[in-house]
Amino acid sequence: MCDCRAGGRAAHEAQNFRDSCALSCEIAALLEATSANLKESWRALYGTEAPRRISRDLLIRALAYRILEKTLGGLKPSTRRLLAKVAAAASARRPIQLTPEPALKPETVLLREWHGTQHRVIVREDGIVFNGKKYKSLSQVAYRITGTKWSGPLFFGLKANRQENTNGAI
Repeated sequence: MCDCRAGGRAAHEAQNFRDSCALSCEIAALLEATSANLKESWRALYGTEAPRRISRDLLIRALAYRILEKTLGGLKPSTRRLLAKVAAAASARRPIQLTPEPALKPETVLLREWHGTQHRVIVREDGIVFNGKKYKSLSQVAYRITGTKWSGPLFFGLKANRQENTNGAI
């Protein structure tokens, strides 16, 4: 049995607590559910029949994951693409490469305007050259330009757009 009480918490904290508690209770209830109820939950959450030979433990775990996914959101689009790429490589029996290819080739020139001044960096085999000085990363150059910590790829416009960093809610 699941019992959640928010006590003397602030209103928005209490609501978050109740939501979190309700989610925990829903998942905990799976442990007490009958096989028929679990399979019914599968149909409701996945829109298909449960696999015939799935163990009770795996069925509960899959249902718990799906409940969390529907409530909190799924994988980022970039993670989905990576998983699809890995699956395709595995099914084709190709070696799986998880580390991305270097995005910038040596001698690439990057330009960035910051507060009315145009900054130019050159990518080299052994690092980044900015104002005649060598740096190990674009982030170090971004820090040198702005005086604050930045993601170098984001600062120079190389990082994926903002939507890539949001959860892919179902």
